[in-house]
Amino acid sequence: MKDQTQRWEDRTRKNTRQLGLWTGAWVLTTAIAAFGPKFLWNENTVLSALAILLTVVVGIGMVFMNRKYINALDEMQRKVTMDAMAIALGIAVVVGLAYSMLDVTNVIAFDAEISHLVILIGITYLAGVVIGNSRYK
Repeated sequence: MKDQTQRWEDRTRKNTRQLGLWTGAWVLTTAIAAFGPKFLWNENTVLSALAILLTVVVGIGMVFMNRKYINALDEMQRKVTMDAMAIALGIAVVVGLAYSMLDVTNVIAFDAEISHLVILIGITYLAGVVIGNSRYK
């Protein structure tokens, strides 16, 4: 039993590390695609398109690694993760659409930015994981 537990812990550590690497690579390629046109290649459309394509490819790899990570979790961790993701998705859709409508109808004096929604999703997911883990301890 101890050997089986150790193998599971090793596999979880490995999957966590790989997910971290894929996520880091995606963040890096996103930063390059966002800031490269201004600071690296002087608005070259072809280089910008290639950078965005690279971001999408690495992002797809990150999504598949996230799936592998979740599938390797135990039942309790999977439930906590899926509950947090469900809440984050629901909040993103409801608040994101309301935020967009506030912008479109000029109720707010500034443009609705996707970065605000991404931050909200991240905070919601993190809170869901923390609350879910504390609930099951």
